[in-house]
Amino acid sequence: MIASSLPACPVETSLLLMGDRWKILILRDLLTGTKRFGELKKSLMGISQKVLTQHLRAMEASGLVSRKVYAEVPPKVEYSLTDFGNSLKPILDAMWLWGEQYKAARS
Repeated sequence: MIASSLPACPVETSLLLMGDRWKILILRDLLTGTKRFGELKKSLMGISQKVLTQHLRAMEASGLVSRKVYAEVPPKVEYSLTDFGNSLKPILDAMWLWGEQYKAARS
């Protein structure tokens, strides 16, 4: 993604890059380590193959996810977070904590 095409507001930029439900959950799953496409699909109940592919491609293009293809038959592809993607861990940890506190306050 070219910096000149990004929104002027940093919050809007953050939401553009990771503000989708599926993108957040993909980040959550990849924070625990490298995953194959099938592992991600299985973990993300309800996501279609098409949507998962679209989000992984977008996240790769934005520099959050790296994709490694092995020259095997059948093809083996692994996804992992880049250093930049891993820098989102404190944000996701804060979201986790806030969600826990919200659920506890509502019960």
